[in-house]
Amino acid sequence: MKETLIKIDEYIWELPKDHNNKMIVPGRLYLNDELVNQMEEDVLEQVANVASLPGIQKYSLAMPDCHYGYGFCIGGVAAFDENRGVISPGGVGFDINCGVRLLKTNLTRKEIQPKIKELINKLFKNIPSGLGSKGKIKITKREIDEVLEEGVNWAIDNNYGWDSDPKYIEEKGCIKEADASLVSDNAKKRGLPQLGSLGSGNHFLEIQYVSEIFDEKASKVYGVEKDQVLIMIHSGSRGLGHQICSDYLRYMEKAAKKYNISLPDRQLACAPITSEEGIKYYRAMNCGANYAWTNRQLMTHWVRESFEEIFKTPAEDMEMDIIYDVAHNIAKREKHKVDGKLKNLMVHRKGSTRSFGPNCEDIPNRYEKIGQPVILPGDMGTASYLMHGTDRAMEETFGSTAHGAGRVLSRIKALKLHSSEEIKSNLEKIGVYVMADSKAVIAEECSEAYKNIEIIADIIHNTQISLKVCKMKPMGVIKG
Repeated sequence: MKETLIKIDEYIWELPKDHNNKMIVPGRLYLNDELVNQMEEDVLEQVANVASLPGIQKYSLAMPDCHYGYGFCIGGVAAFDENRGVISPGGVGFDINCGVRLLKTNLTRKEIQPKIKELINKLFKNIPSGLGSKGKIKITKREIDEVLEEGVNWAIDNNYGWDSDPKYIEEKGCIKEADASLVSDNAKKRGLPQLGSLGSGNHFLEIQYVSEIFDEKASKVYGVEKDQVLIMIHSGSRGLGHQICSDYLRYMEKAAKKYNISLPDRQLACAPITSEEGIKYYRAMNCGANYAWTNRQLMTHWVRESFEEIFKTPAEDMEMDIIYDVAHNIAKREKHKVDGKLKNLMVHRKGSTRSFGPNCEDIPNRYEKIGQPVILPGDMGTASYLMHGTDRAMEETFGSTAHGAGRVLSRIKALKLHSSEEIKSNLEKIGVYVMADSKAVIAEECSEAYKNIEIIADIIHNTQISLKVCKMKPMGVIKG
């Protein structure tokens, strides 16, 4: 199937519409030669399948971190005409609004290094992590409905954050088109005990330092400088989001039959955006998104408290502000130009993140001239990047870019490569202290399990769908 790919330029490949008789638009993939050779054939099949869904616009897109997923590939982007198109849970994923938040401090690497173990131990104690982990707070059934509909505002109202925090969160941490009555009791039961927890798998909390600045102007606007310490939080909507997706996949299978939608893969179960089923899923999904932003907000509060305990200084004096928080599993109502005309679209991002350029309405005023911060996490042994959105992304990818390194090895294969003790020891030798709820997770999350983050960052920088601002290296990591 790879032989059908057409190389547009050094980093852009096209899967032509005539690949099969079902595709409505071509596929477009952002890859270099090495990643094309590495890519699973199944990913191309998923790109082609998405290209056949009703109402899709321009391209079925795959970012350089793409790999096989449920329905859509992870790293997939697709936009659908609001009136003629569909909405699909497979285009969002099971971990609704899995996303990344980046906090800054005014502390330096030199100040943090002597206390890194003490700090990671404190964070590990204060922030629940691991499979099935439960949060530190107890909320009622009434309060879970408030979280689902109010998002971060609920957390701020309950003293879990600062009034300024929502300004620097995508959608200000709350999508208003959320209806808690459309979320099942089973989903709420799963979400009740888990609010304020990191979770497991590839979720993490990482203390990093800025190792390199690429764009002085943008870095000043974002408030970062060389050797400054930042904190990255990667988590999502836990069991609640998973249950919402599971519930609506069954619902959407029936809807697809009802509306005579021909599915190339049953994992792409969907419904028209304007249908009763489409509206219900969208509003329930937004509840999952609001829960995830609240989840990261509670962890932000406990990060600040942990730093206060270790450094005996108020978090405000350490300037522990949010740089930004982005979702990378979500479907959003957005306006983008298609064939020169502004259209209302439902943009699905599944393992991809927004990359809105300068002067977009939906980004904080402070970042207006630079564009939205884009957070690109790597693996715990290498590096991560802070980048910014671009006009090119708005033109080519519906304002979208990669969301991280992207897996290349299954967890089972990664476990066979190294022992957890070996990885932990090797990381400590390069100055990275790691703690995890499960020893196996450390091995599952080894660097070899992921694509090279430098390659991913270079591709999206060179295609200008995001541009590098600075590079961050890990000092201490908590794995779920």
